[in-house]
Amino acid sequence: MKKVRYAVVGTGWISQIAFMPGLAQSGNSELTAIVSGNPANAGKLAEFYGIKHIYSYDRYDEMLASGLVDAVYIALPNSMHADYAIRAAKAGIHALVEKPLAIDAAECEAMIRAADEAGVYLMTAYRLHTEPGTLEAIDIIRRGEIGEPRLFSSVFSFPVGAGNHRLKAAHWGGPLQDIGVYCVNAVRHLFGSEPTEAIATIASAPGDPRFAEVEEMVSATLRFPGDRLGQFLVSFGGDDLDQYRVIGTKGQLEVSPGYRFDRAISLRLTRGGETVERIFPQYDQFSGQSAYFSDCILKGVRPEPDGGDGLADVVVMRAIEEAAKTGRSQKIALPPHPSHPTPDMARAFPTVERRLML
Repeated sequence: MKKVRYAVVGTGWISQIAFMPGLAQSGNSELTAIVSGNPANAGKLAEFYGIKHIYSYDRYDEMLASGLVDAVYIALPNSMHADYAIRAAKAGIHALVEKPLAIDAAECEAMIRAADEAGVYLMTAYRLHTEPGTLEAIDIIRRGEIGEPRLFSSVFSFPVGAGNHRLKAAHWGGPLQDIGVYCVNAVRHLFGSEPTEAIATIASAPGDPRFAEVEEMVSATLRFPGDRLGQFLVSFGGDDLDQYRVIGTKGQLEVSPGYRFDRAISLRLTRGGETVERIFPQYDQFSGQSAYFSDCILKGVRPEPDGGDGLADVVVMRAIEEAAKTGRSQKIALPPHPSHPTPDMARAFPTVERRLML
């Protein structure tokens, strides 16, 4: 079986704990190169996964031209996504880019344009688009099992330690960008439409040095066509909580956890006062994501969570930021997204135990 050859660009926490071990069991993908600024760690990871080729960041273009890879997985700070994805596209290499896709709409558009001009695929790394429980939640709503969905409500919170790159303003860090992006993407696809207006508030614990550059919490409300509302609260200072609920005219659906990749997803569907719970197996979401993107590359099919999907979320988050900054609601003008996750995108892989954390 032909396999898509990947280089992992950035060997931090998410690459070590999730992407590299997950890719190994995807079946249609393999790691053939590492691009890293830490030679010692890169060497250990290469030995552990049997990867022969290691490159520093200043040799990235050399790696792209080497003929060793078909695609890159970009897991760098947000401010570096556009540069590395555009350079990959110009070299004829597909790119799977961690979210948020880039730091503003202009960068996202440049990435999309570069990929389209080169005839390669750009996919935003929305692993939940291939997760069976999440796809079932979307399908429950599409089937009308809760009536017309009217309200989305979500809380996503966990404490982030001092010094984490997520707390750096220079990389467009903060809870909105790092975890709020999940809430924005979820409500857009659950409602099947784009928001038209945003209002927001930010807050931080007084004197907490972690939040010298970015806020601790963001609360946002998005208005959707049909006067539907999507509300979410994200925090880097609160305890661990991860869930969302969609309330319709005839019932409601609760998904918990809503976004994490390290635990099984539970769906609780309530109609007529009766609740039915379904707990899905814990799948390896990074295996599924890699397998899906590689399928798209091998079959010549544009991935559903493409650059346009990532662009839409960045536009919405920038509107939320401006609403919080000014205290005034912000209008959002986005074209309808041409596609949404569908059941046939589901990929069910068992969780991987073999990984190396440095």
